[in-house]
Amino acid sequence: MRNFIAVTLLVSSMSGCLMGPDYKRPDTPQADSWRVPAETSGSIANLPWWELLKDEALQQLIRTALEENLDLQMAAANIDEYQAQLTIAQYDLIPSLSASGTAFGYRNTNNSALPIPGGGAIPISSRDGITLSQLSGNVGLKWEVDLWGRIRRSVEASRAQLLSKQENQRAVVLSLVGSIAESYFDLRALDLQIDITKRTLKAWDDSIRLSRLRYQKGDIPKLDLDRFVAERAGTAAQLADLERQAIQRENQISVLLAHKPMAVSRGRELTEQPMPPTVPPGLPSELLQRRPDIVQAEQELAAATAHIGMAQAMRFPQLALTGQAGGAQLNISEMSFNPYATFMGAAALTAPLYNASALGYQVKVAEAKGNQAIVHYRKTILQAFQEVEDALISVQKTKEQQEAQEQQVQALESSLHLAELRYQGGRASYLDLLTAKRTLFDAELALAKTRRNQLVSMVKLYKALGGGWSPKSAEGETPSSNSREQGRRNGPL
Repeated sequence: MRNFIAVTLLVSSMSGCLMGPDYKRPDTPQADSWRVPAETSGSIANLPWWELLKDEALQQLIRTALEENLDLQMAAANIDEYQAQLTIAQYDLIPSLSASGTAFGYRNTNNSALPIPGGGAIPISSRDGITLSQLSGNVGLKWEVDLWGRIRRSVEASRAQLLSKQENQRAVVLSLVGSIAESYFDLRALDLQIDITKRTLKAWDDSIRLSRLRYQKGDIPKLDLDRFVAERAGTAAQLADLERQAIQRENQISVLLAHKPMAVSRGRELTEQPMPPTVPPGLPSELLQRRPDIVQAEQELAAATAHIGMAQAMRFPQLALTGQAGGAQLNISEMSFNPYATFMGAAALTAPLYNASALGYQVKVAEAKGNQAIVHYRKTILQAFQEVEDALISVQKTKEQQEAQEQQVQALESSLHLAELRYQGGRASYLDLLTAKRTLFDAELALAKTRRNQLVSMVKLYKALGGGWSPKSAEGETPSSNSREQGRRNGPL
């Protein structure tokens, strides 16, 4: 047994070799500033979401979704799964123990034969027969010496996969809350458009009433009245479509909250939603640490790199050490033998022969997957840069668009007022009034959409920058720090 322990210590001191490449972050596209001129002293992504989205009803919807959304629950279950996988991989680094025991008893009263444990029998001749009993117990130990680092690479891959799933949870949270905010602003925009349409519908009713009186007096032809009625019918059809969209948007939000479709509570009007005075995006390099999809892609690359080492280690011999210690006591016909102990130690070396070529191709498969992970990582970074740039230009241009459309609406309101006065005084045709009302109605709907687009562009920018959507942000914890800290706690044994 002493020699077995010495051999074990000697082999363990030799098991420092790690096959395969160590993970190193690949070269990534570099950028010092954004294409759209913006401040870089800070970043809007550093704000917690409740300081950016100040609508109380929207905040309550977000909190409910963070607690009850089914996709988020599934992401949490995935983390539990990969946490268990990491624990299993870590246990492969330490010896495994097994225990067994047997109890054997026999009494022969027919003077036939004495059975032998393990098979066979001995003929006997005794008037009183014979009694045989045996008790034994064994403790076994088995340990695969990680000569080439296969097990350590497995632990490395499992840890990277766990961190990837944790970042995936952050990505699900970010997508979930962004979707709720966008859907809520869609809903408030539809509410505003419905109010505009109802107000316009009432104005058409007044115009029809006035035109019908003038038609009955013979002041205008029936063509004028029919045109007003047709415009009113078109507006009513548009109102029905807007109300349909609003209910469907409520249903969408309800499902995101893991509720059955129902009405959604409203807070501030669309025109009352605050916008930050400045929207600084921060530095492009911050995306590599902040965006959960980028960190997730990097962890997947780290796991793929570790799998290359595992595949290479499988081509080399594997050494397993086994040991066993046990004791037994035998009793034959009331004659008891003293207990005795047994010790056994063995080393087994296995190496691939006929499947060596297949294992070589397994290395090629792992290397190909590693190259795919590199491409995916770089592509994820480029997509992140594009999303930020798109959101930045959207925030800037929708603001300019809204200011121009507000001026347009004011001018069209004045134009409609003059057209109504001229039409009532018989100094303008129905076509002038009809055109003025239709143009104002379309402009007001377009302005409502632009206000919605400006709010959504802000949410998309916050999302593209990897903003603090974490439900634990209120406690002063960031998702990335939580993930890395948990990964350190779950390090190898």
